[in-house]
Amino acid sequence: MTKSRRIAFIGNSLPRQCGIATFTTDLSHALAASDRDVETRIIAMSDDRIAYAYPDDVVFEIRDGEIEDYVTAARILNNGGYDAVSLQHEFGIFGGADGEFILTLLSQLRIPIVTTLHTILAEPTPNQLRILQKVAGASSRVVAMAQKGRALLESVYGVDPAKIDVIAHGIPDRAFHNPEKAKASHGYAGRPVILTFGLLSPNKGIEVVIDAMPTILAERPDALYVVLGATHPNLLRQEGESYRDSLCARAQQIGVGPSVVFLNQFVDVPTLLEFIAMCDVYVTPYLDEAQMTSGTLAYSFGMGSAVVSTPYWHAQELLDQGRGTLVPFGDADATGRAIASLLGDDGRRMAMRRAAYTAGRSMIWSQIASLYLDSVEKARSTFRPRLVSDVVAQRIARPPQLTSLKLGHFNAMCDDTGIFQHAVYSVPDRAHGYCVDDNARALILATHLAAAAETGISERRTGSFASFIQHAWNPDLQRFRNFMSFDRRWLEEQGSEDSHGRTLWALGVCALSDNDRPRRRWAGTLFAQAMATVLGFHSPRAWAFALIGLDAYCRAYPEDKSARTLRLQLAERLVDLARRVSSGNRHWFEEGLSYENARIPQALILTGVATGNPQIIDTGLKTLRWLMTQQTGENGRFRPVGTDGFFDRGQAPKLFDQQPVEATATISACLAAHAATADKLWLETAFRTFNWFTGSNDHGVSLIDPETGSCRDGLHPDRPNENRGAESVLCYLISCAEIGVAARLMRPVPQPLELRQLS
Repeated sequence: MTKSRRIAFIGNSLPRQCGIATFTTDLSHALAASDRDVETRIIAMSDDRIAYAYPDDVVFEIRDGEIEDYVTAARILNNGGYDAVSLQHEFGIFGGADGEFILTLLSQLRIPIVTTLHTILAEPTPNQLRILQKVAGASSRVVAMAQKGRALLESVYGVDPAKIDVIAHGIPDRAFHNPEKAKASHGYAGRPVILTFGLLSPNKGIEVVIDAMPTILAERPDALYVVLGATHPNLLRQEGESYRDSLCARAQQIGVGPSVVFLNQFVDVPTLLEFIAMCDVYVTPYLDEAQMTSGTLAYSFGMGSAVVSTPYWHAQELLDQGRGTLVPFGDADATGRAIASLLGDDGRRMAMRRAAYTAGRSMIWSQIASLYLDSVEKARSTFRPRLVSDVVAQRIARPPQLTSLKLGHFNAMCDDTGIFQHAVYSVPDRAHGYCVDDNARALILATHLAAAAETGISERRTGSFASFIQHAWNPDLQRFRNFMSFDRRWLEEQGSEDSHGRTLWALGVCALSDNDRPRRRWAGTLFAQAMATVLGFHSPRAWAFALIGLDAYCRAYPEDKSARTLRLQLAERLVDLARRVSSGNRHWFEEGLSYENARIPQALILTGVATGNPQIIDTGLKTLRWLMTQQTGENGRFRPVGTDGFFDRGQAPKLFDQQPVEATATISACLAAHAATADKLWLETAFRTFNWFTGSNDHGVSLIDPETGSCRDGLHPDRPNENRGAESVLCYLISCAEIGVAARLMRPVPQPLELRQLS
């Protein structure tokens, strides 16, 4: 490896008490301690009922039952500069049926994944089969800890053999030990010691060894069986210590109680190694053959213990060729005879120990870390991010149809005054009343649908939006008010510059395209009264909104010279801003980005085409191209600039909160660019952006309800916003209308200039 690597681990982590927690922590530390310049961090799986005091290398906890945490973890990993992710997979440590919640995280990662499979079932349920196939499919490399695991992955799960690595369970590097020295420190000097270690649960077969003790004691009356380990936390929560108590009672009943010691504690690795060092025979009497790996077996074997085990898969491979003794499952007599035989034959026991220790040298953590790093490099060399652009063409073939638009939620948000600003979930929130911004958007939507010969919005409702705008006009100040309370009281004498510009935009669209002729005249008249005020504004977005309105108004009233003059003045201001602020490859109008960013280049593209001005068009296209570099994720998906403080020059865009208004603005701008240039890439970008609404986003969730036409208010860092206010539903429906028209027409507007050369 020629440069440092950052590797993140996903799995249980110490101090959580389980074998995978120990494995994850040990492997992470082994990689960090290698001579190949590796930095490691851990995303820890946590039982949300227990708080763990994690060390500093744990950067995030996933509560196993909280799907939002899996989404947040994916975001942290994608943005953390990691070169690879090492996933520790076990069905029981993730939330959902058979741990399916982990698929949400994996589906959103844009980093090579190396997955270690701690359980590989020979006879999985259909859901377990599906989940493990999906995990393997999302992984660049898959690690099995035994050759049996490789065989099952190929034959049962259909995993490509070329992506499978077999890497043994790692073990600490310890010198070959003398049990007699270690026994003295624990008070067991001179006694033959049999040891079983691990979290206590019924599948471990402890009762079999207890039943075998009379046979052992008949040969070695001073033998001692030590059962080391706390009761499994899940079992402890469900049944308390009833299982441990039953084992103690069993030992007493068959008369071996004094020869069986239960040490109810979860020990750290150094303490565990001390206990392993003192045992003469280590026994793993597991009852299930489908045990792909056992950390306790690996540790004991690698330290040179004489092992007696049932023939589960891991033991079959590890103890082959005289490196241990296998006994049948659940056979107390055979187990007793095997242990007694080893305790009575020092030469045979020592030969077995040395054979195990020698074979274990290839399993020490430094060796295992090297193999995992090799696997990481293979993963990186073959990794190809999943690109949304690969499927854009397929999605363009099925654009939203205007006739399929659902207006149920839109209508629920309206009353005879206008449209409410906000909703609590899908319920209109009267506490925040109304605003001219949303009623202007509602008039734009109604006009779009009317122009497309759609009749979903009634004349009465369209009239209420127009009436709201008329009532918002303050002729004394030549400004539109914005906010109105539910009891129809204006909360201000004038609204913001941006709300004024947006209202002009709605009036211009209405003046050009409304089906009702008197209302078109009303809109044109009010536009003419309100437009001159914009010259005194300082907001680039207010200028842009007004320019979009002027594009429509000037087509409706081509004889209005003052409007044409105003249009050029505002466009020249924006072009001048771009000239002064842009530098290098950065083409924009401001030091930072804020909201509805794409409306500014859209306004210039529309104005440049209408006025036949190549410079204005060129500025619009350049700035839109640069904006798209800031609004496209690594996987090709649309990612709007977040509202969490936005960002300034030199900073990365904020990822959240993401709002529908940004997607709608971008769609409109890309459609304008396509109309100006006939470049189909702009059309593809518009469709890709629309897919943000339907699930092609950072959380992989659809924001819309296709039955009611409602739209969530956006994406928080950890979840979608479940409220469905006016701005969101209007943005979604306006985008549906615009995309639907574009898909139906599929042709650019007439071009008086050679515009293709500008793109």
